[in-house]
Amino acid sequence: MISKQDKQIIGKDMVKYKKVFENDEFIVVNKPAGLLVHGSDHIKEETLVDQLLVEYPALSKVGEDPARPGIMHRLDRLASGLLVVAKTEDSFANLKNQFKKRTIEKYYTTLVFGNIERDSVEIDFPLIRSTKGNKMAAIPATVHGVKNEEGRNASTRFEVVKRFINFTLLKVKIKTGRTHQIRAHMAAYGNPIVGDEVYSTKKTKAKNKKINLGRIFLVADKLSFVDLKGEKQTFEIELPEELKELLKVVK
Repeated sequence: MISKQDKQIIGKDMVKYKKVFENDEFIVVNKPAGLLVHGSDHIKEETLVDQLLVEYPALSKVGEDPARPGIMHRLDRLASGLLVVAKTEDSFANLKNQFKKRTIEKYYTTLVFGNIERDSVEIDFPLIRSTKGNKMAAIPATVHGVKNEEGRNASTRFEVVKRFINFTLLKVKIKTGRTHQIRAHMAAYGNPIVGDEVYSTKKTKAKNKKINLGRIFLVADKLSFVDLKGEKQTFEIELPEELKELLKVVK
């Protein structure tokens, strides 16, 4: 984490999260693209956790990992969208239980290369750590008709929102929350996400360079869970302006 002195200048030069909702139990934030959720020993830059601790110092005592106080889930640096942060131990336990049972509803909007003909698809390729670079690799769900025991199970379901000539806009729901899950699954399906250099082909890398988006077209724009009172809480956000503008010009 950054020092107390550094915390005094947070927000002056870095992108900052936007607060969507707050009560005594939790905070729902909109993490912008470019901001890491939390740091590690080799990461010294400002993170979402650093920004939250400036405004909510009591968060430092919430959760199981001091490096991720109150943090329930993550988004990739170059993606953006909704995250829920627990403010109390009771809320942390409640949300952790829902994530464990996979009852949290997480929806994303993404733009991918290529035209997908099927209206809806569920991808269930297991994911393993790739030997090539810092990324995940999708592997076949079955081998010779037998369930593949390698990797970690992962389930991604998407529905087509709009088809362009060379792109497809999707609404995605994930049951599991594996590292780079949507990015790896869409690349394995043959339709890498726009702006994603890690899970890209030579052809889509050239297209990314031309588009010059500066981020991944992946937004966690809807989140639902149950609070401590047993009431369902649902939050939705619009796409960032730069993504709306891109949708106006893609073909």
